[in-house]
Order: sequence, then structure tokens, then C-alpha cells
Amino acid sequence: MNVSMWAKAVNVIPRVSEDEWRSLDVVSRWLIATRSAVLVMTFNSAAIAGLLAARDGMFDWLLWGLVTLGLLFAHATNNLVNDITDHAKGVDKDNYFRTQYGPQPLENGLMTKGEIYTYTAVTGLIALAAGLALVAMRGEQTVLLLASGVFFVLFYTWPLKYIGMGEVAVIVVWGPLMVGGGYYVITGQISNAVLVASLPVALAATTVLFGKHTDKLDADAAKGIRTMPVLLGETNARYATIVMLTLQYLLVVWLVATGALSWMLLTVALALPYYWRAVQAFLQPRPAQPPAEYPPNIWPLWYAAFAFSHTRRFGGLFLLGLALDVAAHRLGWL
Repeated sequence: MNVSMWAKAVNVIPRVSEDEWRSLDVVSRWLIATRSAVLVMTFNSAAIAGLLAARDGMFDWLLWGLVTLGLLFAHATNNLVNDITDHAKGVDKDNYFRTQYGPQPLENGLMTKGEIYTYTAVTGLIALAAGLALVAMRGEQTVLLLASGVFFVLFYTWPLKYIGMGEVAVIVVWGPLMVGGGYYVITGQISNAVLVASLPVALAATTVLFGKHTDKLDADAAKGIRTMPVLLGETNARYATIVMLTLQYLLVVWLVATGALSWMLLTVALALPYYWRAVQAFLQPRPAQPPAEYPPNIWPLWYAAFAFSHTRRFGGLFLLGLALDVAAHRLGWL
């Protein structure tokens, strides 16, 4: 076991040599191959669904655990499918952007096709098993949620990402599908307030994707990948991301002002310094080279790095505020 690598892999996407890869245990390889550092965004959505269910007095540990397990492994499966698809289509050849900021195990020769197919199959089956268990426990209505999840796992990379719909899919998946769907599976109810409450974290996840796709806009355009930033152009893509960053806070203010959630959600204001840094980055064209003080293990990510840094703080503080809200309701303070 290499616990230090486990911790590293869930915080950043480690860059490892072939020799280092061969020395890693299977868990470390899985965490790196699935880009587990970004799975925190999925956990946030699952946790928000659980906290909203708890706020309404309908939380169930088993159902929430299955929802969380299914969502995390579905996201991990999607990342593996993404790499397999891009490798098969030749997208990751010639030192493409994806292979620069972290290892693409198949493209970099760290894994054989058989190995990555095995990882994908096992990961996907765990996600599917969790979904089927929820269908058995919660009824046929859950089938639609499961089918939607399978669709996005299999078809996000192609064709959705290629026709400017990948970013739209992320808003739908990380918001209404994960949070709203998770809440429904846990409670058996649909709530408009929950759907609105899902949007700040959905937009947070989308800013990261927008940032990454803006970072590699030229490379994607050259390979015929028509992401939303490619369609919008760099300047419009940067301004669209700033709008999404700002909407996260405006939605929180609206949720508090309407009484849907308490003032404790205003804890997200502590993420404003990271918001401002991200806004400053997105206001300017991407530099040709990283500044001297820029961490060398992050480049060529630029916009994505600022968006991800903000998203981790915003998501964590959103969870904290919601947890405080739940505790205050339970204690009769609200």
C-alpha cells in the first residue's frame, strides 16, 4: 500500500514516470487513472443531496451510501471511457494537452488495452451494482435516473463533447441529476427548491470544465473537437465562465433571501478571495508561458487551475453552511 500516493492522487493529478507507475499498488493506479482529484466535485453533489434530505428529516444512511458509491464510480468510469475513446480516435497523440497535465495511462503506455478495459469494466460494474440496488429498493421510477447516468457515462466524450454539449451535460449531471436525483432516491420526493439548490455546485463544476476547454481551445479546434469554448471563442468563453462564477453566489443569496435555505449558507463568502483570483485570470488572455512563480506541476492548466481552486473552496464551504443549517434545524435554533 502507498497511502501517501492515495492522498496525493485525490488532491492533484500526479505526474509519474513508467518506473514509478510499475511500483504503485492497484489502488494508486486506479486513483491516478480515474483522475480521482476531480471526484471531489461528485462527492459534493452527493453530500448536498444527503444534507438536504437530512434537513427535511428523511435521511437514510444506506440509501445515501449507495447513491454516493454509484455516483463516484460512475464518474470514475466516465473518466476511463474518456481516455479510451480519445486514444482510439487519436486525440491524445503528439503530446496533446491531456497527456501534458497528467498521465493518460493508455496513451503513455502505462497500461495495456486489456488492463484499462478491466479497470473500466470493474469500475462500471460497481457503479451499475449500486444503481441496480437502488432500483430494487426504491422502485421503477429510479430506472430513469439510472438510465440517464449510463447515457452520460457512455456518450459524454462522444458525441456530446464534440458538438458543444459537454458543458451543458455537466450542469445537468452535477446539479439536477446528482443532487435532485439523489434527493429523490433518498426521500422518494421531488423538490423544486432542491433543484435550485443544486445549481451553484453544478455551475462550479462547469467552470472547471470551461476552464480546461478554454486552456486547450486551439488544440481541440485543430482536432475537430467542437467544445463550447471552441464554438464561443476564447474571449466569450472567458466571460461566460466569469458569469457562471458570479451566478454561484447570486443563487446562494437568492436561496437565503427566499428562505429556501438559511443565512448559514453565506459561509460561501469565505471563498470570495479565490473567486476574485479566478475572475482576474479569466479577464486576461491565456499567457503563452507560465509566470515564474507558477507551480510547474500544474501547467499547461491555467484557467482550469484557477476555476478548480475556487470550486474546491466554494463546494466545501457550501457543504459546511448546509451542514450548519441542518444542525441548527435539528437543535431547534432555526
